[in-house]
Amino acid sequence: MRARRHHHDTLARKQALAGMTDAPLAIMTVFGTRPEAVKMAPVIQALRARPGEFRPITVVTAQHREMLDQVLRLFHIMPDHDLNVMQPEQSLAEITVRALEGLDRVLREVRPALVLVQGDASSTFVGALAAFYHSLPIGHIEAGLRTSNKYHPFPEEMNRRMTTSLADLHFAPTAWARDNLLREAIPRDAIYVTGNTVIDALRQVAAAGPFPPEAGLPDLDGRFLLVETHRRENWGDPQRQICLALRDLLDRFADLRLIFSVHRNPVVRRVVYGVMEGHPRALLMEPPDYGPFVQLMTRATLILTDSGGIQEEAPALGTPVLVLRQTTERPEGVAAGTVRLVGTDRERIVVEVSHLLTDQDAYRRMATAVNPYGDGQASRRIVEAIRYFFGRSSTRPEEFGT
Repeated sequence: MRARRHHHDTLARKQALAGMTDAPLAIMTVFGTRPEAVKMAPVIQALRARPGEFRPITVVTAQHREMLDQVLRLFHIMPDHDLNVMQPEQSLAEITVRALEGLDRVLREVRPALVLVQGDASSTFVGALAAFYHSLPIGHIEAGLRTSNKYHPFPEEMNRRMTTSLADLHFAPTAWARDNLLREAIPRDAIYVTGNTVIDALRQVAAAGPFPPEAGLPDLDGRFLLVETHRRENWGDPQRQICLALRDLLDRFADLRLIFSVHRNPVVRRVVYGVMEGHPRALLMEPPDYGPFVQLMTRATLILTDSGGIQEEAPALGTPVLVLRQTTERPEGVAAGTVRLVGTDRERIVVEVSHLLTDQDAYRRMATAVNPYGDGQASRRIVEAIRYFFGRSSTRPEEFGT
């Protein structure tokens, strides 16, 4: 009852903010990392496509400076407000405080009708918290993902849970995510099953490729593993075990190469370079721009990652993914057979990769499994849901998967 009453209170607030007029609604998007930017970009584009109805306001925390900026360039997004919170080896507390203070200043200046946040980064929770402090409606894109372990992934699991408690509109990518929200007493009419916007972005970028030589891509012929790791719970010894397993695999398969996109965080880089540097078939490269990275994912034999977004993207490209984590908030891929959880144990990683490199039937089953995460229409559904929420449409958008 309390959750439903809160939702009705929010409806009254948003109607007052919108002024019940036909003027364009100011919709603020808040994000700070590359994955957030990739997944938010199609939504910003969809809002821009309706200039008579929406006035998008883009705010970036720049939690990841360089990696964020290249996505903004790719999708031709110029932030209206850049908080520039990035500092070397910043702590979670420092990110939170600087982002919250910056957003508070922006929201005092700009009173949007709705604040949109995406995913589970620190910018996500802080963006929702700042909007709540200003009594503004909040929309959460990619809502309802859960592992039920507050330290895996850390701090993302709690970021998304706390964002859920603040949000008024919940854009769940799948029916599984919707059901998680329903179990937490989120009103059914506040949830929209949209698919994941990353598939919208991926299709757009893949259609623009291939990328020219100046994109900095290495030779993509032959078999190679593509690796990307950055999760805080894998810092230290887990990261070292992953790297030792990769060396074991290169020693076992003479035709195999490794392309490691090394995250810019010094904590990650010290371990990766300490173990992997010098191997003749291991290329340690700076994180490529998103477009070239899509091309790498397309051509890779296997992807090993602790990333969340790659679990959604790679299956759409037909590339099997081994997840270097103990849990995943995206079990749909595991159930569909597009991804497999392998953790960070050195021996298990070697066994799982070796199996897929030597068993053609097992590899083919993963490569041809159906991607459960989207159809390229998630951003359209989100915009239609916003129109419905503000009374600009009388029709609730159809759900992904129906």
